[in-house]
Amino acid sequence: MNLHGKDIKIFAGNSNRALAEEIAEKIGLPVGAATVGKFSDGETAIGIGEVVRGSDVFIIQSTCSPVNDNLIELLIMIDALKRASAGRITAVMPYFGYARQDRKAKARDPISAKLVANLITVAGADRVLTMDLHAAQLQGFFDIPVDHLLGFPILAEHFKENFGSMDDVVIVSPDVGSVTRTRKVAEWLDVPIAIIDKRRPKANVCEVMNVIGDVNNKRVILVDDVIDTGGTIVNAANALTEIGAKEVYACCTHAVLSGPAIERISKSSIKELVALNTIPLSEEKSIDKIKVLSVAGIFAEAIERIYGDISISTLFTQQHV
Repeated sequence: MNLHGKDIKIFAGNSNRALAEEIAEKIGLPVGAATVGKFSDGETAIGIGEVVRGSDVFIIQSTCSPVNDNLIELLIMIDALKRASAGRITAVMPYFGYARQDRKAKARDPISAKLVANLITVAGADRVLTMDLHAAQLQGFFDIPVDHLLGFPILAEHFKENFGSMDDVVIVSPDVGSVTRTRKVAEWLDVPIAIIDKRRPKANVCEVMNVIGDVNNKRVILVDDVIDTGGTIVNAANALTEIGAKEVYACCTHAVLSGPAIERISKSSIKELVALNTIPLSEEKSIDKIKVLSVAGIFAEAIERIYGDISISTLFTQQHV
């Protein structure tokens, strides 16, 4: 592809190579030649294996576990491409790590999300393309354009296709902070919502308090952006079952699934957890309860639109599977 006299090139780090290859295939391009490894002392080693002078370059790299390794890979790859005279560099981050550290929750806390945004900008990125930031306001942490894609339409369409009638379905927010995205899914499916009011005594520990809304004898779908240790979503699912929910499903954009998450989900009342592949699901985490849907289609179209200087705002209301 060649517009405005500039080639488009797709590069990838090691964080989510399968997704990068799927995106590149949909665009009709190979993944660019690059070596992404380590020196013997553990330092990240990057080598760009083709000419990028004047090219419109997209680097696909989620900053998921190992978070710091993947972040440094992204930063050094941006620097390498910048010094190789790439025309424009877009950091394509399906999952933006450190997004949850977006404020000072208590005295002397860092705002790590802002620091990471600064690092990406200073490294030489001209633009960021990401999906479902923990808080949409994070876009303001960047001094470069940010295209913020939404994953909920892919999740919502999955349930619409597989549930048939939606008459007994309720979309549930696992906490007050997730109400906005829960309402969007409910509006997309034209079903009611319920809200779980919970108290979190300390980090990664949550205690369910009250359920606001009618879930008795209903099929409920819990909606969250990130599932990390699984405590919030599992406690919510078990609480919903206890008060009469007929079936409990869960969905999220980013399946971090760290620590005891897989064990908790396996033993929970969740019938199915649907996640997007912004983070690769390792073999040991691939259990029968977890279904993964691809975001390659929407990212491929967003990249083509950015390259062609076409608005991507319509992607927020279209469905891409």
